[in-house]
Amino acid sequence: MLPLLAATPASAREIRVMMLGDSITAAYGLARGQGLPARLEAALRERGRDVRVIDAGVSGDTTAGGRARLAWALADRPDAVIVALGGNDGLRGIEPRASAANLNAILDALKQRNLPAMLAGMLAPPNLGADYGRDFAATFTSIAQARPEVVFYPFLLDGVAGDPAMNQPDRIHPNEAGVAELVRRMLPAVESLLARVPTG
Repeated sequence: MLPLLAATPASAREIRVMMLGDSITAAYGLARGQGLPARLEAALRERGRDVRVIDAGVSGDTTAGGRARLAWALADRPDAVIVALGGNDGLRGIEPRASAANLNAILDALKQRNLPAMLAGMLAPPNLGADYGRDFAATFTSIAQARPEVVFYPFLLDGVAGDPAMNQPDRIHPNEAGVAELVRRMLPAVESLLARVPTG
């Protein structure tokens, strides 16, 4: 008599995490397999997580661009979303209130769809002045404070920004070592996000 096969638990299904971002997400200057989504997926799988990280990065995208294409991006049916936008807003000196409105609209749309979200913060370049830099950074922290349901990772480029050894020659985009460091630092926050994905 053949032994009965154990049923696969519903919680064992693959979890799909979408990264809505810009050139940092889109692996600018790197092979696609060395970009942030691919390396994050690999790190999670090494930890035994059955996770697919969907690359929804568009180089040059702003928070407005991410907001405009969100519905299209969600056609990939993610279970959770990492919002990693804002770097180009800072580079262009976009009014922080406009960036905040776009990010809030994105997070509202995700909440309406019951999709757990993680918000990755960003800092503005110092050449735009201290006042702008302070207001820009506060955009992300204020949103996070108002939305306790959102996992907040304060600075996407933490440990990498400004370090020549971690960046490509443009000193803006992480190289392979920089991506590895981003992944290492982000993992706890991403695992907090995964814990919010309903099972079954």
